[in-house]
Amino acid sequence: MKRNKQVTADDVAKLAGVSPSTVSRVISNSPRISEATRKKVLKCMDELGYYPNANARSLAIKKTGTIGIIIPTTSEDYFSNPFFTESIRGIIKGASNSGYDLLLSTNTEKGEELKIIQKFIKGSKVDGVILMTSKVNDECIKYLQMMDFPFSIIGSTNEKDEKINQVDNDNYLAAYELTNHIINIGRKRIAMIVGDIDLIVSKKRVKGYKKALMEAGIDFDENLLFSGSFDEKTGYDYARQISKIKPLPDGLIVADDLVAFGAVKAFENLGIDIPRDIAIASFNNSTLAKHSNVPLTSVDINAIQLGRKAMDLLVDAIEKDVRGKKVTIPYTIYERESTRG
Repeated sequence: MKRNKQVTADDVAKLAGVSPSTVSRVISNSPRISEATRKKVLKCMDELGYYPNANARSLAIKKTGTIGIIIPTTSEDYFSNPFFTESIRGIIKGASNSGYDLLLSTNTEKGEELKIIQKFIKGSKVDGVILMTSKVNDECIKYLQMMDFPFSIIGSTNEKDEKINQVDNDNYLAAYELTNHIINIGRKRIAMIVGDIDLIVSKKRVKGYKKALMEAGIDFDENLLFSGSFDEKTGYDYARQISKIKPLPDGLIVADDLVAFGAVKAFENLGIDIPRDIAIASFNNSTLAKHSNVPLTSVDINAIQLGRKAMDLLVDAIEKDVRGKKVTIPYTIYERESTRG
């Protein structure tokens, strides 16, 4: 049957024999409504083909049903990095199970994350946010805490007593074990390419790297530590610099597979053999790590699980007012040809 006008809540109320306010309470999942009444109203909504306006529903329940994801805003194309695509897959799975929609930040200007968060909150666009990285003295974290706005972090903070929901790997231990692996195959002069040195993850990995060197009686050489962006060009450019160091480092730890691909390409172009001349190990265990020209030894940080758990922690913050919950996701080191031989 063709309808000539839009169905309203009043039409539902009339068919169900209840007041419009009762229909509104059903829409907002009010506990004041009996289960029998709820089922009757929902049945009438279905019969009439009535779907409450999303804005009206959010006003009724004081929720948007939407989560904001804060993508780091830099010159890099983060969606070319498997870590972000995989972790967002995990967030999507968690959001689907929890009944939330997602709103991704789209600003591409470097350092604009705080403005995006302020826009989300002041515009009542989201119920909570997920930060994809954490920095030292992070202004986004400070603002969210000041506003007491629900959020979770994929990463860690420096302060142990902060009431922040966070999910991460043990990056200190992972870097320590990865460095030990390269030491155990006989390498003594090991360089490292980390990401942005202001990121907590970078600082923890450098700490683990230094610890392994110290225990092996190898002096830390600051000239063998490089920091930069999480992109292929960073790996390529630094590998060319490393190739000029005499004697050539015989081991290299890289913060991300994408960066490692750039390094491998540069070394191959220069005739430097992997792993005979320099053994390379990396993080994230992306699909390409297994199928590159020289399959990469890499740490699987379980990015999908990180994203999924970050979403779960945020739902707990929104719906149960949970704060300060910290979850550590296990990692696995996969040894491949880049550190063999």
